[in-house]
Amino acid sequence: MNHVNQTVLPAIPTLPAGELPLPAAYARLYDLAYNLWWSWDPVARELWPAIDPVSWAREKNPIRLLRSVEPDTWAALQASPDVHDRYAEAVARFDAYMAGSGTWYESYPRPLAGPVAYLCAEYGIHESLPFYSGGLGILAGDHAKSASDLGVPLVALGLLYRRGYFRQEIDADGDQHHIFPLLDLRQLPVRAVAGPTGGQLRVGVEFPGRVVQAAVWKVDVGRVPLLLLDTDVPENDPADRPIAAILYVAGRDMRFCQELVLGAGAPRALAALGIEPAVWHVNEGHAAMSLLERLAAAVERGLSPEAAAAEVRSATVFTLHTPVPAGNEVFEARIAEKYLAPWGERVGSDLAGVRDLARSRDDDDRFDLGALAIRLSRSVNGVSRRHGEVVARDWAHLLNGPARAVTNGVHVPTWASPDAQRLFSEVIDPDWAARVMGDPGSVERLEKADGARLWSARLSRKELLARFVRERLRRQVARYGGSPDDLRAVASLLPPERLTLGFARRFATYKRAALMFQDPARAAELLTDPRRPVQVIFAGKAHPADEEGQALIRHIVELSHRPELRGHVIVLEDYDAQMARLLVQGVDVWINTPRPPMEASGTSGMKAALNGVLNCSILDGWWVEGYDGTNGWAFGSTGEGDPAAADEEDARALYRVLAEEVIPLYYERDGAGIPTGWVARMRRAMATTLHAFSSDRMVAQYLEELYVDGGRGPQAPLRIPAPAAPG
Repeated sequence: MNHVNQTVLPAIPTLPAGELPLPAAYARLYDLAYNLWWSWDPVARELWPAIDPVSWAREKNPIRLLRSVEPDTWAALQASPDVHDRYAEAVARFDAYMAGSGTWYESYPRPLAGPVAYLCAEYGIHESLPFYSGGLGILAGDHAKSASDLGVPLVALGLLYRRGYFRQEIDADGDQHHIFPLLDLRQLPVRAVAGPTGGQLRVGVEFPGRVVQAAVWKVDVGRVPLLLLDTDVPENDPADRPIAAILYVAGRDMRFCQELVLGAGAPRALAALGIEPAVWHVNEGHAAMSLLERLAAAVERGLSPEAAAAEVRSATVFTLHTPVPAGNEVFEARIAEKYLAPWGERVGSDLAGVRDLARSRDDDDRFDLGALAIRLSRSVNGVSRRHGEVVARDWAHLLNGPARAVTNGVHVPTWASPDAQRLFSEVIDPDWAARVMGDPGSVERLEKADGARLWSARLSRKELLARFVRERLRRQVARYGGSPDDLRAVASLLPPERLTLGFARRFATYKRAALMFQDPARAAELLTDPRRPVQVIFAGKAHPADEEGQALIRHIVELSHRPELRGHVIVLEDYDAQMARLLVQGVDVWINTPRPPMEASGTSGMKAALNGVLNCSILDGWWVEGYDGTNGWAFGSTGEGDPAAADEEDARALYRVLAEEVIPLYYERDGAGIPTGWVARMRRAMATTLHAFSSDRMVAQYLEELYVDGGRGPQAPLRIPAPAAPG
């Protein structure tokens, strides 16, 4: 840990985790397994399959792998020069990384007085920790990874979901089934945070008639600690233990309870650990009740309600991630009244005063966590320039001035393929990440990348994706009773030479997954042209309560079964981070069809572009900034007016760009069989994304514009209503 971090982020003590049966020669595997740094380091990532390729292919979980290695295998591994050398190099890289010397933040001229507390309801660090549902969680994970890489002092806080987010199975009719397996924490890289009396740290949260205890766990994300609160502890009533069990639980009362535990528990956990943040980053409204807790704590220290509000606001940054109403947490007044009765007196007001803090408009008595966060934050930002405009429009009645925009980014070492990262090392600099941060113009060197090599790497990634898809489809087809002939047919799917499109994301209706099939006959004509065939892979989950999203999945599965589309339309189940990596690295074109202006950002397209995958997207979210006419394609309407008419117009535009530009360019080859025009766009996609849409750039921008500078000008004092007079 570097000297800057030592002054602002105290060490967080943990209790010993379960013992791993490791020989002395490989004892440091324990440290590697319990820090998810391995998941984005190219050397450490390859160590695990060298130990046991079969277990690794099945689990992608170092702790489970290490527990399964037999003594005889360890004996053989200790005699293996290859494994010994990989291990020694990984340990050396880990120790150098954790020492933190020479990080970007170490030379930053305006260091923070304390760490950043980053609060979010979900975190997508790696698929072995299923505490994420989609883009928000993956973004939060990438934020933590880049903060670690740059040396920015940050502590992340969230909830530990013992049943995670659901596993998805899709049956032969296209119906989505939801499976919530119980996680075994002994097999995960989570360690109990030590409390003051020797046991695991607990924080209590007041509920009607009782106090709910939350145990604190720690996940190491490189240099960044991620603290997770867990209500499944023996001290709690059996009815309270499942509060934090399921991410985005459907019941509204239970969802409010979850967010109350996160909101009250996170500041209390930091206080118990002696951590005093300089900045609190509330990432989406799910964590907004942390502001009530901090407001109450300031009043209880003796500040007036107005001074307490000013103190809270002066240190808070709030990020909105969606313009979709369902994505903003709004609760019926009765739910807030049921659970927040003690908070009125704590903030120097009454329950009506607390409700007023979270009232979006005078004629709306619902408890709006977005409104609460805006009132108590010094800056409010959207996650792309276009989204910043939407935030300013939708929340103008509460914002004191314009909303800011910090366009999302993605963690390049996590999402760029090994082929792409080797290219960055050779063409830009062996330490390409540091070079690009210091000299963003260095990405232009990618324009000189060898075309034959780029194309060879593309075909290699497509073949890897094809093998994964075929294995996944075999399991799907076998589970719902396919015949041996059906199973054999899977082996011929996804020929790598065929143009491959990808559509993988949450199946929310505004993303219009079925837009490509607005005119089924025209879609079939484009996909099944024998001279220039096209195949498209769909993947994604719909929330268990989203019946319309599930109907979309069913519709696309039905289309994939039509004889004329069989083999050209493929639907994969159980979309997760592993599948996402393979898709954004292995398809040729990333399709994005949201109804504008509903796409706040769209980070999956950034991940694809990093790998030379070309975006074909509606101009919304990040693509408004990312598209330059040479690095992919844009199509469609502005989304204004009648939705049905817009769908028709956008579908026609998609068919036109596919038929006239995308498909011909892919199949236009030179004498060596290389699509030179296509490869030129691949180079541009990589060059225009590597810095501009990386999470390193994003975290640096948050630090410079919002964490240090505050983000927006002075605000009018916030008045906390005095308690209403009796009677």
